[in-house]
Amino acid sequence: MTPDRLNTTYVQAVEAIKTAILDAQYEAAKGVNNIQLMLYYAIGRFISQNTRKNKWGTNAITTISQMLKHEMPGLRGYSESNLKKMRIFYEEWSDFDNSFIQTNDLQNSISFIQTNDLSDAISSIQTDEIQIHPFNFPAIDAFPANDFRSIGFTHHYNILVGSKVREERLFYISICAREHLTPDGIKNCIAQNLYAQKGQLPNNFLQKLPATNLAKRAILAFKDQYMLDFINVEELGARDIEEVNEVLVEQTIVDNIKKFILQFGSNFLFMGNQYTVSVHGHDHRIDLLFFNRELNCLVAIELKTGAFKQMYLGELNGYLRLLDDYVRKPHENPSIGIVLCKDADRAYVEYMIQDYDKPMGVATYKTATDMPEHLRNSLPDQESLLKLMKA
Repeated sequence: MTPDRLNTTYVQAVEAIKTAILDAQYEAAKGVNNIQLMLYYAIGRFISQNTRKNKWGTNAITTISQMLKHEMPGLRGYSESNLKKMRIFYEEWSDFDNSFIQTNDLQNSISFIQTNDLSDAISSIQTDEIQIHPFNFPAIDAFPANDFRSIGFTHHYNILVGSKVREERLFYISICAREHLTPDGIKNCIAQNLYAQKGQLPNNFLQKLPATNLAKRAILAFKDQYMLDFINVEELGARDIEEVNEVLVEQTIVDNIKKFILQFGSNFLFMGNQYTVSVHGHDHRIDLLFFNRELNCLVAIELKTGAFKQMYLGELNGYLRLLDDYVRKPHENPSIGIVLCKDADRAYVEYMIQDYDKPMGVATYKTATDMPEHLRNSLPDQESLLKLMKA
């Protein structure tokens, strides 16, 4: 390809992208949802189809980015690196073309640039063929379509780079949307491998909560295991967690309530420990009581230092009835209960929990003493931590 003909190709490419940008900006100004994502997806496909098969020169993206900057002074977000990110965004979700998007239906799809397969590798581009339309996601529970649309392109890119498995990416997309995380926030979640810790605790939420959507959100709100690494049973004067009085463990949690809430999630508000509900002259004390803003409900946590026992469910079921009858506000959802114990047989819990009429789950926890020795040794001791806090 001669330099003049190559330059003509780039000019046509720039014109096509510029037209798509202006059209998208106009649609966005009218309030069309997720139009930027659709634009970036369209541009990503355009670039992918013309660079992966060598229809453009080796420095095409650099040249096109520079020309766009010249054509549209003040335009931001279309640097060489960002154009490459758009290509990645398209390529990683490109199976939408066949399964999630019907590309032959322009009312529900994205119509992309059509390029001729010429032997001399010259792309003949029709600049009026880019049409941006919202994704037409399928109505299936497995794909969080609303969450996908609600987070920004930078969030999407961080998720694509940080995780490679589709299920894992969808998990982080939902977490990002629900928790309103910043781009750095979702990077931190990925760095902490939150997906690997996401196990669903045994529960009866789907059967006992009034709405399916609420039940699914409740399932996502809790993990099946929590790392309470601020509890060190050796410092509490015991060899094993079961030797420690539950009141002492509870007080340790209260003393470290910020760390405890970080384990459970930012939507939990602490209402108190040994929360007392009096009924007909009888006092009932709930170990730990929270309110979850996302679920709009009270969350009672019964703390046990040993293994799960069936009697714990009966005790918690009674507390939830008291909370719903005497504490819950009219606009709030039914209260949820969690038994937080040291060990639990999942199959046994799932069998026993099904007959209780209140929404409950059973989670386990690990303490600092449960951590591998090489990790425990890498942590600063209590004296060092106090010095750091005072610094």
